[in-house]
Amino acid sequence: MTLPIVAVIGRPNVGKSTLVNRLAGVTDAIVHDQPGVTRDRTYRTAFWQDRDYLVVDTGGLVFDDDTEFLPLIREQAFAALAEANAAILVVDGQGGLTEADAEIARWMRQQTVPVVLAVNKCESPHQGVIQAAEFWELGLGEPYPVSAIHGGGTGELLDELITYLPSVAELPETPEIKVAIVGRPNVGKSSLLNSFTGENRSIVSPISGTTRDAIDMVVERPGDSEEGIDNKTYRLIDTAGIRKKKNVEYGPEFFGINRAFKAIRRSDVVLLVIDALDGVTEQDQKLAGRIADEGRAAVVVVNKWDAIDKDSYTIYEYEKLARDRLAFIEWSEMIFVSALTGKRVEKILDLVDTAAEQHKRRVTTSVINEVLQEAVSWHSPPTTRQGRQGKIYYGTQVKSQPPTIALFVNDPARFNDNYRRYIEAQFRRQLGFTGTPLRLLWRGKKTRDVGDSQISVNRATRV
Repeated sequence: MTLPIVAVIGRPNVGKSTLVNRLAGVTDAIVHDQPGVTRDRTYRTAFWQDRDYLVVDTGGLVFDDDTEFLPLIREQAFAALAEANAAILVVDGQGGLTEADAEIARWMRQQTVPVVLAVNKCESPHQGVIQAAEFWELGLGEPYPVSAIHGGGTGELLDELITYLPSVAELPETPEIKVAIVGRPNVGKSSLLNSFTGENRSIVSPISGTTRDAIDMVVERPGDSEEGIDNKTYRLIDTAGIRKKKNVEYGPEFFGINRAFKAIRRSDVVLLVIDALDGVTEQDQKLAGRIADEGRAAVVVVNKWDAIDKDSYTIYEYEKLARDRLAFIEWSEMIFVSALTGKRVEKILDLVDTAAEQHKRRVTTSVINEVLQEAVSWHSPPTTRQGRQGKIYYGTQVKSQPPTIALFVNDPARFNDNYRRYIEAQFRRQLGFTGTPLRLLWRGKKTRDVGDSQISVNRATRV
């Protein structure tokens, strides 16, 4: 069931994002005192009385200026209004009525969507009524004085708003895979999102830094009833391009990058988008490290592959070089696509499915110890200079997302990095874990503490 949508419209810098934050009860949208901070349309869930709905933040509308991103911002605002059940027009009570407000109001009166007028920045209840009175001239009905930053007057505004929204019964929780799309500026993240959704969901521009907020979009992928495959739901999170710290000034871009890092943290799978023309850069390597540190599953998406001059060997040589530079996530799958043409984009979700499944996978203790037994039989644990050999008593999975296996040994210090990598490689070779980090915890345990129920793997006894 689809929630009703409320579009928040207005000229730049009247407090639309602050109002959206207030209605949705969140503080994660970028709010900065600079026109044009919100460029794409972003969705937040909201609730009032008995109504659930989606509130959509849009960029500031300017009709008489075609510079920079303004035409694209208008396009996004028009798209938001086209899908909305109702709209809130936000104006600035302190600034007073402007010609830009009047122009937007004239345009909205031509639409079929019901409009509620919010006069923002009315911090004083008494003065707010006076400030709001001027906006009766817009011909959109009663102007509601509100203070988005403090919450004053929003109750009366919402009481009016929900009269235009259909009542929605409590919705069942729909399982979804959260997918963050990250990468440096201008590698094609928003184009990739648009390819997934089949609509111009984000502003796509050759100018780097177009996307400043993290943008969520829910996409459903049809299953196959004959094959017993259910529909799958993905929450796609487009994020601001991440640049080196020295190139980032405090302001909207700074907040956008922090949002991107948070998007990685709250995702199940991260799509690390690489520009095929630039190759893997130092910043891409740092992003790979961040993904690994957060324990997220990942797919490396090499975009703009259509722009590469290639022969039958190019893809193999490119992948080898890229994997060498992305050692932090060597376990991830890699796919070569063109978001511009859509080539192979649909296959990305197949890799996402695999990575998400492996990320939450659990393996029984008996299977883990079978793998350990075979690994030890092929390559015994190292012996120290003092002649003391490491022993692995048993292993068990202690958590998932990412899969984490605790190995109980006589002394963790006796297992060098090479042997630890060998054991991890054996788990991956025998059990897969494609597309997800695998964490091994080496825990010291004396022989007498192991107990009769557990048998040392080193004795080649079947567990």
